[in-house]
Amino acid sequence: MKNDTIVVARKSRETDIELKLGLFPGASDIRSGIGFLDHLLTSLAHHAGWTVQLRCRGDLEVDEHHSAEDVAIVLGIAFKEALADRRNPRRFGTAYAPLDEALARAVVDLSGRPWCRIDLGFRRESIGSMATENIGHVLQSFAINAGICLHVDLLKGENDHHRAEAAFKALALALRTALLPLEGIGDDQPGGIGAVREGVAGPLNSTKGRPSIVISRIDEAETGKAR
Repeated sequence: MKNDTIVVARKSRETDIELKLGLFPGASDIRSGIGFLDHLLTSLAHHAGWTVQLRCRGDLEVDEHHSAEDVAIVLGIAFKEALADRRNPRRFGTAYAPLDEALARAVVDLSGRPWCRIDLGFRRESIGSMATENIGHVLQSFAINAGICLHVDLLKGENDHHRAEAAFKALALALRTALLPLEGIGDDQPGGIGAVREGVAGPLNSTKGRPSIVISRIDEAETGKAR
C-alpha cells in the first residue's frame, strides 16, 4: 500500500483551489474561505486519519456556493486518485457518530459507481456564513467525484451545528473502515478487482472478478482519407 500525497489544482472563473491529500494521519490546514466548511472538513480529516492541505480563493462576494461545491469536487477527485493506490480495501464501511444530542449514520461503498443520498433535516438557513443547503451538497459533490456510494442520515438531533458535525464525523469513520485492508483476497483471487487505469493497483472486494475495459478512438477523417 502506497502512502503518496495526491496534489490537485483546479482553477475556473469562480474558484482557484490547491489541495494536497494523504490518506494517512498528519497535520491538516484547511482554508476554504468558509469558516464552517473548514470546521467540518478539519473534523473529517482528523477522524478519517487523513492529512489535508487546502487553499481556496473563490467568489465569496457572490455567495459561498461555488467555493463549497468546487472544494468538494477537488477533494473527491483527490480521494479517487488516492484510492487507486489501495490494494484490497474492505470496500464497505458503516459508522455512527454522536455529538451531544445529535446522532448521524454514514454508510459507504467504494464501488466506483457514484451515488449519494443525504438526509440531514436542517432547520436553520445557515450556520455561520454557510447555507445549510450547501452542507448536503458538499457531501454529494464529494461522493460523485470520488466515485463512491454514500448514504448519510441524521437519526437524532436538535442543534444544526451538532447535526452537521456528527454527519461529517460519521462519514470519516465509515471511510476509515472501508479503507482498511481486507485480508485473504489478492489480485489473483476471485474477489480482487483491479482498478480501471492500467498499471494501478487498488483492487476492490467484489464477486464480479476483474473487469477489462478497453477504450479506443477512431479518427473518422483519417479513416475516410485511407479509403
